Amino acid sequence: MPGNKIETTEDVIAVSDPGDINRDEHLWGDRLMVQVGNVFAWLFPILMIAIVTQVVIRRVGFNQAWLDEAQWWMYGAAMLVGFGFAITTESHVRVDIFHQNFTQKRKSRIETFALGWMLIPFLILMTDVMIHYAISSWKTWEGSDAPNGLHMLFLLKTLLPILFGIAIIAASSALIRHLRKWNGLSPIWILIGAFPAIWFACERVIFYALYWIMLGLNPDLTGRKVLKLPIMENTFWFGLAATLVVAGLFRILSQRKAQAV
Repeated sequence: MPGNKIETTEDVIAVSDPGDINRDEHLWGDRLMVQVGNVFAWLFPILMIAIVTQVVIRRVGFNQAWLDEAQWWMYGAAMLVGFGFAITTESHVRVDIFHQNFTQKRKSRIETFALGWMLIPFLILMTDVMIHYAISSWKTWEGSDAPNGLHMLFLLKTLLPILFGIAIIAASSALIRHLRKWNGLSPIWILIGAFPAIWFACERVIFYALYWIMLGLNPDLTGRKVLKLPIMENTFWFGLAATLVVAGLFRILSQRKAQAV
């Protein structure tokens, strides 16, 4: 009827399954994120049941601490997966008053900068922190402080770095998709678009490699003493050197690609 808004195919898909939007452009990382998101989406109805159950049993004086703690963990895991899912489906909040009027090429350039220079380095940092968080929990065989709380918390805390790792995969796939839209996925532009992320990732790999090498060569040293060795203070620059090597390899690939064309 005149005056009524006509729903497009994309609008219908957005209501039924946001993961189907732009499916033809999705890489394996995007598909992985959508599948994980569809699985973890079931946590929300389970969470609702847990909340209602806890309210009812608390009302009759039968409180269960493990149910309270399970709610926090379900909510946290679902929201962390939802964060990566929003990146893949591009349903995260933007300053749309500006973004919606940009050309597709300009939008992709902004997304490239936001993903490669800001988001992915943060996700790598959080993954690194969460790995140590989980390891510390395993070392102490951590459980709940409450007698009837959740035990074996180390299993739940191990889930955190895994979910952050999946978010890195989702963000990297989105980065490649946006790079493809405005520069044809040139190898050198991949490096430029993700330069801080690659630098930080190289630094972390070198840091842990040197840590275990130094620990193996000096059995008398403890972990803290290894961290104080002069060579460990230069991993920042080692990471930069490794990134420049990667840049050289990308340059060679770019030249070969140009020659092939």
